[in-house]
Amino acid sequence: MTTVPPKQIVQSLADANQSHVLRYWDDLDDAGCKQLIAQLESIDFDLLVKLISGADDKPDFAAMASRALPPPAVRIDGTGAAWSPADARIAGQRALAAGRVGAVIVAGGQGTRLGSDSPKGMFPIGPLSGRTLFEFFADALLALGKEYSVRIPLYLMTSPLTHAETVAYWKENDYLGLAAEDVIIFCQGTMPAIDAATGKLLLASKDSLSLSPDGHGGTVRALQVSGCFDDARKRGVDLLSYIQVDNPLVSLCNVDFIGHHLMSGSEMTTQVVRKRYAEEKVGNVVMVDGTLRIIEYSDLPDEAAQQRDEKGELKLWAGNIAVHMFDIPFLRRASTSVDALPFHRAIKATNAIDQHGDLVKPASPNSIKFERFIFDLLPLAENAFVVEADASDAFAPVKNADGAAHDTPSQSKAAICRLHRKWLRQVGVEIADHVMVEINPRFALGPDQLAKKITPGQVIANDHYFAPGQ
Repeated sequence: MTTVPPKQIVQSLADANQSHVLRYWDDLDDAGCKQLIAQLESIDFDLLVKLISGADDKPDFAAMASRALPPPAVRIDGTGAAWSPADARIAGQRALAAGRVGAVIVAGGQGTRLGSDSPKGMFPIGPLSGRTLFEFFADALLALGKEYSVRIPLYLMTSPLTHAETVAYWKENDYLGLAAEDVIIFCQGTMPAIDAATGKLLLASKDSLSLSPDGHGGTVRALQVSGCFDDARKRGVDLLSYIQVDNPLVSLCNVDFIGHHLMSGSEMTTQVVRKRYAEEKVGNVVMVDGTLRIIEYSDLPDEAAQQRDEKGELKLWAGNIAVHMFDIPFLRRASTSVDALPFHRAIKATNAIDQHGDLVKPASPNSIKFERFIFDLLPLAENAFVVEADASDAFAPVKNADGAAHDTPSQSKAAICRLHRKWLRQVGVEIADHVMVEINPRFALGPDQLAKKITPGQVIANDHYFAPGQ
């Protein structure tokens, strides 16, 4: 290749001590040169140098944990707030009916751990219907849209690995009943991996850096650069309901959660569940020096995790389940600040080519990958607040293949059936524990709607899927 790389890129690489990434430049064709330069142009080299040197701020989690207190929260029984659950519901209903609410689903992961190479959102999770995770949430938005006479926009974030297949899935399936213009699919950014021993950028091939998604914290910048914030403004949407795609039990755009967010005057509200045991592998939502934040389970010292209150219950009880409500003006502010979200480091095994151009597959972790977490916005939000949910109603993630100890498809399907049996019993239906049941939100969003369609005293003896139109 006779074309020379841009002088600015050459200088930036030299200043960052990363010139080796152009080692194979003369071997590349035009497409390879363009790809590599585009990747390099997207890098903030000043930030990269800071991250490699370790000059970025690293929180002292042990010190934080020693001062951590339970978060301000509305508890399951409605206590903990100056307003009532009924007040919150009315506020949420008004916001939905006014068209103020949009949905964000983070769906960049593949189903590799589930035995699938497709995007995780395409994984079938309906116990009886076989509906995919994407269908679960599309059905919820359709049901809410009908209930409140609005169209709720869906902002769906993919990753470079899942973007093309996700876009094709939604197109081929007619956007699962949603209007095509209401489904905005955008891709999160990436960060380059570095060699853990040398701090050098790794190459996946001669014409490509080793790149990985920049974490769910990348949602903020991706919403900005993709034009989603501008789209929301044009629609009159100023609130975003945020979830991750792997939890079919989560209530997307939940009216009560929206209401508590509004009543609290919060810029960011987080839904939590009570931890089942001290060392449970969830983020710990805590108050430290008057600021709400999350301390990951891996950063929480055992002595802090084991603390009990005067009732003998866990002092740090609130487990993060990645369900948030955001004010869009707050997210816009965060998107313009380079330092709004810190980077976290993960040590991973990463395939990379060596100095001879040969691909090396390491037997042990060899690289550092950088990612941001969206929950790190909590300390920056005004009046950040917490709403407790019952784990059996709100949390059944699908992460591991059947046979694993936790978070499997079988366990998630069982949780869906348990919740829907509970709804049926609440409206006077008799149903045994072994009977599988699934309720599409387009049939009923919850017990209140279910009561209008089900006759009390009815007995359900066989497995049943309550589908739309029944």
